[in-house]
Amino acid sequence: MKTILITGSAGFVGSHAVEYLLEKTDWKIIGLDSFRHMGDAERISKSIDSNRYSIVCHDLNAPISHRTKMRLGDVHYILNCASISHVDTSISDPIYVWESNTRLIGNILEYARGLDTLEKFIHCSTDEVFGAAQDGYSHIEWDITCPSNPYAASKAAQDALCFTYWRTYGTPIAVTHCMNMIGTKQDPEKYLPKIVSRVLKGEELLVHGSPDRIGSRMYIDCRNLVDAWLFMYNKIDFNIYKSYECERPTKFNIAGLEEIDNLQLAKRIASLMGEKLHYKFEDFHKTRPGHDRRYALDSSKIYKAGWTPPIKLEQTLVEVIEHVVKNHSWQE
Repeated sequence: MKTILITGSAGFVGSHAVEYLLEKTDWKIIGLDSFRHMGDAERISKSIDSNRYSIVCHDLNAPISHRTKMRLGDVHYILNCASISHVDTSISDPIYVWESNTRLIGNILEYARGLDTLEKFIHCSTDEVFGAAQDGYSHIEWDITCPSNPYAASKAAQDALCFTYWRTYGTPIAVTHCMNMIGTKQDPEKYLPKIVSRVLKGEELLVHGSPDRIGSRMYIDCRNLVDAWLFMYNKIDFNIYKSYECERPTKFNIAGLEEIDNLQLAKRIASLMGEKLHYKFEDFHKTRPGHDRRYALDSSKIYKAGWTPPIKLEQTLVEVIEHVVKNHSWQE
């Protein structure tokens, strides 16, 4: 039986990873969480009943101690989901986000470097490291990074340190660039649950942009993302540094199949709810400095490798609506 260590397993993405891997594998799963930043025990309340999932409390702003390493035992896979991901937080308090995100990647990489049993390490990065995508263009894996906000800069720094550990120490790392993840149990300030909440209450929704310049994204269900990671663990041979024979680690873009602008998404949600959408446009440069109107990733590389996303966007939207409607306390 394999053992996987998931950092941030009580966070939004990490908790979905725990649930999905419990269902689809026989692996032992260890969550590494501090519950100091984005971790929420409610997200993992059902998973904790499994005898294959356990949590070790540790804040990755500090190195992993020898005693904690002993508790973790032999680990074969690492999935790094831990990061402060809120752009608005990084704008209001950039040094806090920068220091936390860069410290945590250094500490988990140092732990991985000394792990004799490690077979594969996947780092969850973001499309935002590339900056805005021009109309008609989707970023490929090794495009130049041009982060537009402090959060994106901290993620680009994480990617860079992963590269150096791959090259200097031979750590078996793969980096995945993902787009806006959606699903149940997401933080209320994120756009999708915010839409549902506003429509439910009959309140006005602020849409970034103007009628002729609306922001767009390629949303992906968290379970599709985890399915892609599982495909990588099972089917992909990670690149190992061999001087000029292999100069770059394994990288994959993982995004939704459908690009949709912010207003289209809001109207789609309102339609599924059978309600009317009340909205107005706002100048996103005034409300969120460093905002990029459009992100887009070219995910053809992982599709050519043999992966296909199992869950359609419509199913995800329906499930998120049902979750928000049934869990008002979560929204508050």
